Amino acid sequence: MAGNGLPSLGRVKLTDLIPSEGIPSDSYKLSVSTLSQSFAQYSAAIIQFPASDAALLRSGLDSAHLYFQQKAAYPPEELIHTNDSPEWCKTSGYYADPQLWQETYDYRPGLTPTDPINGMEFPPGGLPDIFGLLGKAARDVLDAISYYLNLRSSPFTEILDNVPLRSREISSSVLSVCCHARPSFPGAQHNNLTTQDDGQLIMVPDHEHQVDKSLISVVKSDKAGFHVRGFQGRWILLDGDLGPQEAVVYPGLALYQATAGYVNPALHRTEPNNMSGSMYGKCSLVFKLMPKSMTSLSCSEMRAAGHGVEAQFQLPIPVDDFMQRSHPTDQLFNRNTFPSFSYPPAHEGSMKPLMRRRKNNTRCKPLPPSKRLRLEAQRVLKERVQEIADKKGIKLRFCNLKECENHILALDSPCANIRMEIGWPHGVPFVHPHDLPNKAKIGFLEAYEPGWTATHDMDLSLTEPAQTSQQYCN
Repeated sequence: MAGNGLPSLGRVKLTDLIPSEGIPSDSYKLSVSTLSQSFAQYSAAIIQFPASDAALLRSGLDSAHLYFQQKAAYPPEELIHTNDSPEWCKTSGYYADPQLWQETYDYRPGLTPTDPINGMEFPPGGLPDIFGLLGKAARDVLDAISYYLNLRSSPFTEILDNVPLRSREISSSVLSVCCHARPSFPGAQHNNLTTQDDGQLIMVPDHEHQVDKSLISVVKSDKAGFHVRGFQGRWILLDGDLGPQEAVVYPGLALYQATAGYVNPALHRTEPNNMSGSMYGKCSLVFKLMPKSMTSLSCSEMRAAGHGVEAQFQLPIPVDDFMQRSHPTDQLFNRNTFPSFSYPPAHEGSMKPLMRRRKNNTRCKPLPPSKRLRLEAQRVLKERVQEIADKKGIKLRFCNLKECENHILALDSPCANIRMEIGWPHGVPFVHPHDLPNKAKIGFLEAYEPGWTATHDMDLSLTEPAQTSQQYCN
């Protein structure tokens, strides 16, 4: 996947990601392809805002410097906590996490006051405008990924906040103004500090990496130090050469769950080097597009688009449960059967359909009669199944062979209801595009094609036992 991909992190203009009515333009298709392939290779991409928005982002970072500079060195105990709070959708205002050597001010529309607190402390400025700017960008990125996955338009609308919020609604998405490694903040006691040969102070955090539980996250920083682990396992510095109107965008765990694992979440960490000459630390504006707390994450849109869904993604998960559940990163990134989505490279702006290529260096030889018969049975089976489904108005779900075999004996399997609707023969695996065992084909054709067995009885007696792992040349 990475071998024929992008040579470096993908950069796309936000204006090219805005969809329009009718046939998509070449610039839109090319930008979507670049964004998607960058997500596949690097778990992140860089989006370029219009030049007029650079001043708003710059003023937001300057305001963050002033805000955290006025904070006390030792925050009150009630303001010290981590992001794993059960009240994940109600965080607002200032809090600190000494373990990550990080301070945060959360702006959440509908909950966060925009006026000075107690008439004394002024929050960072321009947050409502920055929230709207980054929120619109995150939704455009989400729609672009949906387009590449061949999902319907705006498939995640039901789990997102209303635009604009209705009366008394509280935003699930949040804009976090972060300050990492402020020199006057007492986080150093919770981290390992080392000194390089050139005298620079380097922080090595106790927590090696983090994974956001968002759908899409957008980050704009004032200093370099934001790393993401790429497809090949290397840590990549993302914000080393960002322009004033550029920001980093990456997917989170909620999108990983909603797309049945087809879009990998970004594994990231912050390593602000050369801290000795910094007065403010590393300031960032982080927008997280979050699902609503009272909804569920399901893969129904992926099924409707014809994508295979593994067993672990079959059941919908309430968002509240998902946010409070731990997600070990070793299970997410070290699985041999991890269904990562392969993005084809863009050619002249075209969007060619995804095709699974078989690795076969041997030349195709003429098939023996028994194998030709099995292929013919497979063709008849698929045509007959599609005909039955079309007549009954049922959209077929294609299993892969492994999960299909596991579904045969399960009464509550994900495809059991469809089997019941279509009148599927008992004990026959649900239809899938690869070669079925001989007995399964015979069982199906006997049920739906009267006289088929009698016609082919002589030929079928010559067939060998099924070898489901063997690859056939078509």
